[in-house]
Amino acid sequence: MPRKRPGRVRTKNTNRREALKLSTIAPEDYNVRPGEVKSIACPDCRTWRRLMGDTVLKIREHCISDKVADGEKHVTCPGSHQLVVIDIDVRRWQARQDRLLRDAMPQENRRAARQFYKPLPAPAAPVTRIHAEVTLETARRAYLAHLEECVRCGTGQHCTHGGVLAHRYVLLRNEEPARREARKQTAPAARRAQWSERGGETVETANNRCRQWPKGTVSEYRGPQVPTEPLRINA
Repeated sequence: MPRKRPGRVRTKNTNRREALKLSTIAPEDYNVRPGEVKSIACPDCRTWRRLMGDTVLKIREHCISDKVADGEKHVTCPGSHQLVVIDIDVRRWQARQDRLLRDAMPQENRRAARQFYKPLPAPAAPVTRIHAEVTLETARRAYLAHLEECVRCGTGQHCTHGGVLAHRYVLLRNEEPARREARKQTAPAARRAQWSERGGETVETANNRCRQWPKGTVSEYRGPQVPTEPLRINA
Protein backbone atom coordinates (compact mmCIF):
# COMPACT_ATOMS: atom_id res chain seq x y z
CA MET A 1 0.00 0.00 0.00
CA PRO A 2 1.58 3.34 -1.02
CA ARG A 3 2.38 5.75 1.79
CA LYS A 4 0.38 8.98 1.84
CA ARG A 5 2.69 11.97 1.43
CA PRO A 6 1.79 15.10 3.39
CA GLY A 7 0.79 18.17 1.42
CA ARG A 8 3.76 20.44 0.69
CA VAL A 9 3.77 24.07 1.78
CA ARG A 10 4.52 25.92 -1.47
CA THR A 11 4.89 29.34 0.14
CA LYS A 12 6.43 30.78 3.25
CA ASN A 13 3.76 33.45 3.55
CA THR A 14 1.44 33.50 6.52
CA ASN A 15 -1.58 35.59 7.42
CA ARG A 16 0.62 37.30 10.04
CA ARG A 17 -1.54 36.09 12.87
CA GLU A 18 -0.42 34.36 15.98
CA ALA A 19 -0.16 30.59 15.59
CA LEU A 20 -3.44 28.81 16.34
CA LYS A 21 -3.14 26.23 19.12
CA LEU A 22 -5.41 23.21 19.01
CA SER A 23 -5.86 23.35 22.78
CA THR A 24 -7.75 26.64 22.39
CA ILE A 25 -10.44 25.37 19.99
CA ALA A 26 -13.14 22.72 20.27
CA PRO A 27 -11.90 19.13 19.91
CA GLU A 28 -14.50 18.40 17.23
CA ASP A 29 -13.23 21.21 14.96
CA TYR A 30 -10.07 19.42 13.83
CA ASN A 31 -8.85 15.98 12.82
CA VAL A 32 -5.29 14.89 13.57
CA ARG A 33 -5.79 11.10 13.62
CA PRO A 34 -2.65 9.16 12.68
CA GLY A 35 -2.86 7.78 9.17
CA GLU A 36 -5.54 10.25 8.06
CA VAL A 37 -5.32 13.60 6.28
CA LYS A 38 -5.06 16.39 8.85
CA SER A 39 -7.82 18.92 8.55
CA ILE A 40 -9.40 21.74 10.52
CA ALA A 41 -12.47 23.97 10.43
CA CYS A 42 -11.29 27.43 9.36
CA PRO A 43 -11.98 29.84 12.24
CA ASP A 44 -13.01 32.56 9.74
CA CYS A 45 -15.26 30.86 7.19
CA ARG A 46 -16.06 27.73 9.27
CA THR A 47 -15.36 25.37 6.37
CA TRP A 48 -13.19 22.29 6.63
CA ARG A 49 -9.78 22.78 5.06
CA ARG A 50 -6.67 20.68 4.81
CA LEU A 51 -3.61 21.29 6.99
CA MET A 52 -0.56 21.47 4.72
CA GLY A 53 2.95 20.55 5.78
CA ASP A 54 4.63 17.96 7.93
CA THR A 55 6.32 19.78 10.80
CA VAL A 56 5.04 23.31 10.10
CA LEU A 57 1.28 23.14 9.59
CA LYS A 58 -0.70 25.78 7.73
CA ILE A 59 -4.31 26.01 6.65
CA ARG A 60 -4.48 25.59 2.91
CA GLU A 61 -5.24 28.70 0.89
CA HIS A 62 -8.91 28.91 0.02
CA CYS A 63 -11.56 31.41 -0.96
CA ILE A 64 -14.58 32.51 1.01
CA SER A 65 -17.12 31.32 -1.54
CA ASP A 66 -17.34 27.80 -2.89
CA LYS A 67 -19.08 28.95 -6.08
CA VAL A 68 -16.12 30.45 -7.94
CA ALA A 69 -16.71 28.01 -10.76
CA ASP A 70 -20.22 29.45 -11.18
CA GLY A 71 -18.85 32.90 -11.86
CA GLU A 72 -18.57 34.42 -8.42
CA LYS A 73 -15.53 36.54 -7.55
CA HIS A 74 -12.55 34.82 -6.00
CA VAL A 75 -12.00 36.31 -2.55
CA THR A 76 -9.24 34.78 -0.45
CA CYS A 77 -10.29 33.87 3.07
CA PRO A 78 -8.35 35.67 5.84
CA GLY A 79 -7.80 32.30 7.48
CA SER A 80 -5.60 31.07 4.63
CA HIS A 81 -1.99 30.20 5.55
CA GLN A 82 -2.88 30.25 9.25
CA LEU A 83 -0.18 28.58 11.31
CA VAL A 84 -1.43 25.70 13.48
CA VAL A 85 0.41 24.17 16.43
CA ILE A 86 -0.45 20.70 17.76
CA ASP A 87 -0.06 21.16 21.53
CA ILE A 88 -2.36 18.33 22.63
CA ASP A 89 -1.97 14.63 23.41
CA VAL A 90 -3.17 13.05 20.17
CA ARG A 91 -3.82 9.63 21.74
CA ARG A 92 -5.94 11.05 24.54
CA TRP A 93 -7.84 13.24 22.08
CA GLN A 94 -8.48 10.24 19.80
CA ALA A 95 -9.70 8.09 22.71
CA ARG A 96 -12.10 10.84 23.80
CA GLN A 97 -13.44 11.31 20.27
CA ASP A 98 -13.98 7.57 19.85
CA ARG A 99 -15.91 7.50 23.12
CA LEU A 100 -18.08 10.42 22.04
CA LEU A 101 -18.82 8.77 18.69
CA ARG A 102 -19.72 5.52 20.41
CA ASP A 103 -22.06 7.29 22.85
CA ALA A 104 -23.74 9.22 20.04
CA MET A 105 -24.32 6.05 18.03
CA PRO A 106 -27.85 4.57 18.22
CA GLN A 107 -28.21 1.72 20.67
CA GLU A 108 -29.13 -0.82 18.00
CA ASN A 109 -25.87 -0.08 16.13
CA ARG A 110 -23.57 -0.36 19.13
CA ARG A 111 -21.46 -3.40 19.77
CA ALA A 112 -18.80 -4.36 22.23
CA ALA A 113 -15.17 -3.76 21.43
CA ARG A 114 -14.56 -7.48 21.80
CA GLN A 115 -16.85 -9.95 20.16
CA PHE A 116 -17.76 -13.19 21.89
CA TYR A 117 -18.92 -15.85 19.49
CA LYS A 118 -21.08 -18.69 20.73
CA PRO A 119 -19.43 -21.99 19.82
CA LEU A 120 -21.31 -24.01 17.25
CA PRO A 121 -22.78 -27.26 18.60
CA ALA A 122 -21.12 -30.43 17.44
CA PRO A 123 -23.06 -32.28 14.72
CA ALA A 124 -25.17 -35.14 15.98
CA ALA A 125 -23.83 -38.62 15.42
CA PRO A 126 -25.58 -40.66 12.72
CA VAL A 127 -28.08 -43.25 13.83
CA THR A 128 -25.78 -46.02 12.64
CA ARG A 129 -23.05 -44.88 15.09
CA ILE A 130 -25.17 -44.48 18.21
CA HIS A 131 -24.19 -47.16 20.72
CA ALA A 132 -27.33 -47.90 22.70
CA GLU A 133 -29.60 -50.82 23.46
CA VAL A 134 -31.20 -51.66 20.15
CA THR A 135 -34.35 -53.77 20.03
CA LEU A 136 -36.19 -55.16 17.07
CA GLU A 137 -38.81 -52.39 17.21
CA THR A 138 -36.29 -49.54 17.48
CA ALA A 139 -34.24 -50.97 14.61
CA ARG A 140 -37.39 -51.23 12.48
CA ARG A 141 -38.42 -47.63 13.21
CA ALA A 142 -34.94 -46.29 12.47
CA TYR A 143 -34.84 -48.15 9.16
CA LEU A 144 -38.30 -46.93 8.07
CA ALA A 145 -37.50 -43.34 9.09
CA HIS A 146 -34.33 -43.46 6.99
CA LEU A 147 -36.28 -44.77 4.00
CA GLU A 148 -38.63 -41.80 4.14
CA GLU A 149 -35.79 -39.25 4.17
CA CYS A 150 -33.18 -40.86 1.91
CA VAL A 151 -33.69 -40.37 -1.84
CA ARG A 152 -31.34 -43.16 -2.87
CA CYS A 153 -32.86 -45.76 -0.56
CA GLY A 154 -36.31 -44.93 -1.96
CA THR A 155 -35.23 -46.19 -5.41
CA GLY A 156 -34.48 -49.70 -4.15
CA GLN A 157 -30.72 -49.33 -3.61
CA HIS A 158 -29.41 -48.71 -0.12
CA CYS A 159 -26.92 -46.00 0.68
CA THR A 160 -24.15 -46.52 3.24
CA HIS A 161 -26.27 -45.70 6.30
CA GLY A 162 -29.32 -47.41 4.87
CA GLY A 163 -27.39 -50.63 4.31
CA VAL A 164 -26.14 -50.62 7.91
CA LEU A 165 -29.65 -50.06 9.29
CA ALA A 166 -31.11 -52.77 7.06
CA HIS A 167 -28.41 -55.25 8.09
CA ARG A 168 -29.01 -54.47 11.77
CA TYR A 169 -32.77 -54.95 11.42
CA VAL A 170 -32.41 -58.29 9.58
CA LEU A 171 -29.87 -59.53 12.13
CA LEU A 172 -32.14 -58.70 15.08
CA ARG A 173 -35.12 -60.26 13.30
CA ASN A 174 -33.24 -63.52 12.81
CA GLU A 175 -32.13 -63.56 16.46
CA GLU A 176 -35.59 -62.79 17.87
CA PRO A 177 -36.80 -66.47 18.10
CA ALA A 178 -33.72 -67.45 20.10
CA ARG A 179 -34.27 -64.49 22.44
CA ARG A 180 -37.90 -65.44 23.01
CA GLU A 181 -36.91 -68.98 23.88
CA ALA A 182 -34.28 -67.75 26.31
CA ARG A 183 -36.77 -65.45 28.02
CA LYS A 184 -39.28 -68.29 28.25
CA GLN A 185 -36.78 -70.53 30.00
CA THR A 186 -35.54 -67.89 32.42
CA ALA A 187 -38.94 -66.44 33.38
CA PRO A 188 -39.99 -69.11 35.95
CA ALA A 189 -36.53 -69.13 37.52
CA ALA A 190 -36.57 -65.35 37.81
CA ARG A 191 -40.00 -65.42 39.46
CA ARG A 192 -38.89 -68.01 41.98
CA ALA A 193 -35.84 -65.89 42.83
CA GLN A 194 -38.04 -62.84 43.36
CA TRP A 195 -40.45 -64.85 45.53
CA SER A 196 -37.68 -66.16 47.76
CA GLU A 197 -36.15 -62.70 48.02
CA ARG A 198 -39.43 -61.20 49.31
CA GLY A 199 -39.93 -63.84 52.02
CA GLY A 200 -41.82 -66.51 50.16
CA GLU A 201 -44.63 -68.30 51.96
CA THR A 202 -43.92 -66.52 55.26
CA VAL A 203 -45.18 -63.21 53.85
CA GLU A 204 -48.14 -64.92 52.21
CA THR A 205 -49.18 -66.71 55.44
CA ALA A 206 -48.94 -63.49 57.50
CA ASN A 207 -51.02 -61.63 54.95
CA ASN A 208 -53.73 -64.33 54.88
CA ARG A 209 -54.30 -64.03 58.63
CA CYS A 210 -55.39 -60.39 58.29
CA ARG A 211 -58.70 -61.12 56.53
CA GLN A 212 -60.92 -63.91 55.22
CA TRP A 213 -60.65 -64.74 51.53
CA PRO A 214 -63.44 -66.14 49.32
CA LYS A 215 -63.60 -69.86 48.82
CA GLY A 216 -61.24 -71.06 46.13
CA THR A 217 -58.83 -68.10 46.53
CA VAL A 218 -55.44 -68.96 47.91
CA SER A 219 -54.34 -65.35 48.56
CA GLU A 220 -54.20 -61.97 46.89
CA TYR A 221 -50.74 -62.90 45.59
CA ARG A 222 -51.86 -65.99 43.70
CA GLY A 223 -55.62 -65.76 43.13
CA PRO A 224 -57.82 -68.67 42.12
CA GLN A 225 -56.03 -69.42 38.85
CA VAL A 226 -52.61 -67.86 38.36
CA PRO A 227 -50.61 -69.29 35.44
CA THR A 228 -47.05 -70.24 36.16
CA GLU A 229 -45.95 -70.04 32.51
CA PRO A 230 -45.97 -66.98 30.21
CA LEU A 231 -49.11 -66.82 28.11
CA ARG A 232 -48.24 -66.82 24.37
CA ILE A 233 -50.97 -66.14 21.86
CA ASN A 234 -50.07 -67.03 18.29
CA ALA A 235 -51.61 -64.72 15.70
